[in-house]
Amino acid sequence: MTDVASRAQSPAYAGDWAREATSVIEDIQGRGRVPILVGGTGLYLRALRNPFFASPQTDEELRGRLNELRERRGVEHLHRLLRRVDPHSAEELYARDWPRVQRAIEARMQTGQAMSLQKGARPEPHRSALGLSLIVLNPPRDELYKRINERTEKHFADGLVEEVKTLLAQGVPAASNALGAHGYRRVVEYLQGKRSLESAIEQTKLDVRHYAKRQLTWFRRESGGHWFEGFGEAEDVQKAVRNVLTG
Repeated sequence: MTDVASRAQSPAYAGDWAREATSVIEDIQGRGRVPILVGGTGLYLRALRNPFFASPQTDEELRGRLNELRERRGVEHLHRLLRRVDPHSAEELYARDWPRVQRAIEARMQTGQAMSLQKGARPEPHRSALGLSLIVLNPPRDELYKRINERTEKHFADGLVEEVKTLLAQGVPAASNALGAHGYRRVVEYLQGKRSLESAIEQTKLDVRHYAKRQLTWFRRESGGHWFEGFGEAEDVQKAVRNVLTG
C-alpha cells in the first residue's frame, strides 16, 4: 500500500472530484498497486460510492449570493428557503448540512425542477468504487479536541492572518468559498472588525471541534465502515487496519 490516490488535483465540487478520482483509481489499480483515499470530507467519498445525478454547471454568481445569504442569515435560513422551493429535499436534509442544502437550492433555481425529482437520473457506481474498504478512526474525544485546539493556535501563529491579508489584497473576495474554510472566514471577520483576534482563534477552535463531531456522525450513517478506536499513528491501530485490509 505505497501508492496514494491524491495526485489528481481536487476540484471544487464533489461530483467533479469523484469522476477524476475514478480515473486515478483505475490507473493505480492497473499498475498493480492499492489506491488509498485519505481525508475526512464524507460528501466526496459518498459521491464516489453513490454518484450524484448530472447537475448543471455551477452558477458562480448564484452561489456567491447564497454564500452571502448564509453568512448573513445563517444555515437554518437556507434550509427554510429550500423547504419553500423543494419540500421533499428539505425533509431529507439536515438544516446544518448546508453544502447539500445549498446545492439543492441551486439545482432548483438553475433547472426549474426540484432536485428530488432529478434523482432518478443517478448513475450506478463505477466498478472501481464497489470494492472500497471504509476505515474510520474514532480517537478519544478529549485528546482529539486538545489536538484541534493546539493545531488552531499553531495555524494562527504560523501566519494565518498575514496569509488572509495577502489573499484579500490579491483580489480574492471576502465572501468566496476560498475564504470560507475553517479559520479563514474567522480571520476575515477579524479584519472586518467584526470580532477580536482572540475571538477569531477561539471561534475557529469551536468550528473545527463541531466539524469533527459532524464527521463522526456522518460516517456512522455510511455503510460498511470499519471503526477503530484511536489515532492513526498508534501501532495497535495500524496493525488492526492492516489485518482488515489484508485479511
